[in-house]
Amino acid sequence: PFSSSFCLVQCGVLAAMMWQCGVAPMDINPMVGPYPDALNYWGAKNAVLIIEDDEWWRLFTPIFLHAGLFHLGGNVLVQADSGNRWEKEWGSIIWIIIYIGSAFGSSILSVCAMPDQISVGSSGAVMGLFGGKLAEIFLLCCEKSKTVEEYAGEQSRKDQACAVIGGIVVVMAMSFIPYVDWSAHLGGLVAGFGIGLVCFSFKIRMWIFMLVWLIVGVGTTIALFSGALAYMYNEVEVKDDLRDVCGYYKQFFEDYECRCMLDEAIQWGSWGNNVNDGAEAGGEKFL
Repeated sequence: PFSSSFCLVQCGVLAAMMWQCGVAPMDINPMVGPYPDALNYWGAKNAVLIIEDDEWWRLFTPIFLHAGLFHLGGNVLVQADSGNRWEKEWGSIIWIIIYIGSAFGSSILSVCAMPDQISVGSSGAVMGLFGGKLAEIFLLCCEKSKTVEEYAGEQSRKDQACAVIGGIVVVMAMSFIPYVDWSAHLGGLVAGFGIGLVCFSFKIRMWIFMLVWLIVGVGTTIALFSGALAYMYNEVEVKDDLRDVCGYYKQFFEDYECRCMLDEAIQWGSWGNNVNDGAEAGGEKFL
């Protein structure tokens, strides 16, 4: 299944990053993982590189990256549990559509809302799975049960609704603690719900309601993504300092070591002298 495969790849990528780039001190990365420049080097969300250098793939690659062992453990546990269960319910095709679509949605909103931070993590995509499940429950909640099997399914959806809403509330409440990217969580949740309306509208028995919700889902999803992309490329002001992530962080941490920005080192030369003295302290964000 895709859910297990993603978990294995994400674990392998973090191990490779830590082997190649080392482990940062706890005051720099409290998640027990590599330095922020290593995350950027491996494909973290970086607004200036996405918008000005057309590195659009950075809207997708953050789901493979995690800031450290604690960050990875939290995301993988939820993904392996709920993600694996819902993949069995939905099928792998619907699961991967919602997961990947939510990943893009989470990164797009993160660029719009927090362009001065680099971000990594799969929790935006995982929140999209919760959004997709919420959409499925919403679409089927008005269906009248005609058989014992359908009635059992209805009761199961009610129990699932409580669990899904509870999980969303907990995650969103935790999204506002330091080092967590709330915008990625919200973006993944909204994108997953919109895509879920499209995917699960086909489960509605009455064709007229199926058609209505399919149109609503497609229209909502297109409007959300096109509006967010238009805002991202036309309105977002990026911080040019983040072209040199290593130099940016060296202003704030005296013991910062540049491990993985070899190409940037050649381009920029001496780090630390090409950033504004008045810049505010930044940090990596964990999706």
